[in-house]
Amino acid sequence: MVDLKELWKYKDLLYFLTLRGIKARYAQSVLGVSWAIIQPLFTTIVFTIVFGGLAKVDSDGMPYLLFSYLALWPWNYFSGTLTESANSLIQNANMITKVYFPRMVLPLSSVLSKLLDFIISFVVVIGMLIYFKQMPGWGIMVLPILTLQLLMCSLGVGMVLSAMAVKYRDVKHALTFVVQILLYAAPVVYSTSAIPEAYLDWYILNPMVGVIEGYRAAFLDRPMPWEWIWPGSLVSIVLFVFGMFYFRKMERTFADVA
Repeated sequence: MVDLKELWKYKDLLYFLTLRGIKARYAQSVLGVSWAIIQPLFTTIVFTIVFGGLAKVDSDGMPYLLFSYLALWPWNYFSGTLTESANSLIQNANMITKVYFPRMVLPLSSVLSKLLDFIISFVVVIGMLIYFKQMPGWGIMVLPILTLQLLMCSLGVGMVLSAMAVKYRDVKHALTFVVQILLYAAPVVYSTSAIPEAYLDWYILNPMVGVIEGYRAAFLDRPMPWEWIWPGSLVSIVLFVFGMFYFRKMERTFADVA
């Protein structure tokens, strides 16, 4: 079983590792935390030119720049946490083999350290809403639920990948292009309404579908797509619980193979 009391006991270590992850990401960087804005913003501009301008992808009547950024914002957090979580145990192999602490602290610190980028990127959302004269509706009250779903999904998958990466080093190499493929399995450059109805029941099981469409609905004052949110919420809970138990099961072997 997962010992939550033990995790709480090591909260100072979690804080230190989270802070270290943030500092390491921006150490000796000229632009510093500005990269948290520059990277998604320029990716959004490219998507707007290619998919919104050349391919004429339907954005459900929304400005494509805002349409794609509201999707890239949570997606970049999800993809970033997968990469950092998968490498968290390998990068801290010396700690694992020399001292005891709850190993779950490592992927958890990766998920928490990426929250800074997520919060900073929100500045661009505010700027775009002002520029396009969009006013969020009451759906913005649902954002904590959507963010919790995003965190649970990220941490659940991250724990599975981090545990697998210790034993199978192929995970680290495969994750780079898997994340790129998953980008197009989520409604980042297109709308969920473009998915054929015959495949929609399976498609909405992807937790990121409900998160992305929920964020769009919240900030653009549109009806909250609960029929797309609740299936992904259930899958996020399953992934989170499975990830914790799988990580706990594999934890006893980390020191032997790290």
